[in-house]
Amino acid sequence: MEITDMSSNHSPRTRLTAVAALTLASALALSACGSDSSDDSGSSDKAKNAGKSVTVTDASGAKVKIPANPEKVVALSEMDLDSALALKVKPVGLSAGRGQKGAPEYLADQAKGIPVVGAVTGPDIEKVLQAKPDVILAGQLADQQVLKQLQAIAPTVVTIDRTKDWKKSLELTGKVLGKSNEASAFLKDYDTKAADVKKNLGDNAGASVSVARYSAKGTAVMQQGVFISDVLKDLGFKRPGIQNKKGEGHSTPLSDEDLKQIDADWLFIGTLGSKGPDADLFKELKGKAAYKQLDAVKKDHTTEIDGSKWTSLGGAQAAVSVLEDVEKAMGK
Repeated sequence: MEITDMSSNHSPRTRLTAVAALTLASALALSACGSDSSDDSGSSDKAKNAGKSVTVTDASGAKVKIPANPEKVVALSEMDLDSALALKVKPVGLSAGRGQKGAPEYLADQAKGIPVVGAVTGPDIEKVLQAKPDVILAGQLADQQVLKQLQAIAPTVVTIDRTKDWKKSLELTGKVLGKSNEASAFLKDYDTKAADVKKNLGDNAGASVSVARYSAKGTAVMQQGVFISDVLKDLGFKRPGIQNKKGEGHSTPLSDEDLKQIDADWLFIGTLGSKGPDADLFKELKGKAAYKQLDAVKKDHTTEIDGSKWTSLGGAQAAVSVLEDVEKAMGK
């Protein structure tokens, strides 16, 4: 089977050396040899399923045969890393979070020691190969050439569909990792927590809530179709203006003249990191006249957030943590 050479038209992260290409070719040959019986269950009994495989339908609709209980997992998105850690599986490789050099800040302690094998722009194929994974969680990766190279290393599962629904992704990841029961329990606990937070909101129940991110490029607002909007919907909050509509990208940039778009009864805003070039940017925004004129600012209804948790791809643990942040800021 041919290995595609991507060095001429793709990011350096996906280039292959001759040695890596040869190793990939060997992996392809080995993967063609031998197969195990498969089923659609996600049993967590390692002894029972040792040496067996299961078949899952991933978020792209592809059927993927994987080890029944993979132990060496590479997570190629923030959501994959979050899901794996939530299910008590520590990956052997991760892709750096949006605006991060490693794991998102809210997962940094849990992810300590996990090698970085890629970034938001794509995986580093050689580093993924070095991690020797049993399974690769490929997030929302859609580049067929890159997927082909990953599939030559280990079974590769696209875990995030077009809705970017973290709950669906967690359920799928649970099947892949043999942790379906744990995923179901997590979601049940989340629903209970969300219901409790709604009760504790008091007069703030049904308030309008705005979420924005600030960076060197300016202010951006989070619209529908992204993680944080799904969590806020679970809490029954209203969203102001364009935040009720689906955006064209992950976030929608705004000029200072249009900053009124982030106003609401309550405003949650922050940067992607507490360290690095964006760390002190929020002070810059707070000094602007347009920001000071926002009703949420005048009422002291603003909360500085961890943008890597609230305004990035999100995930299971991020969702629970957001509930806690909301309850702390708005609870009675």
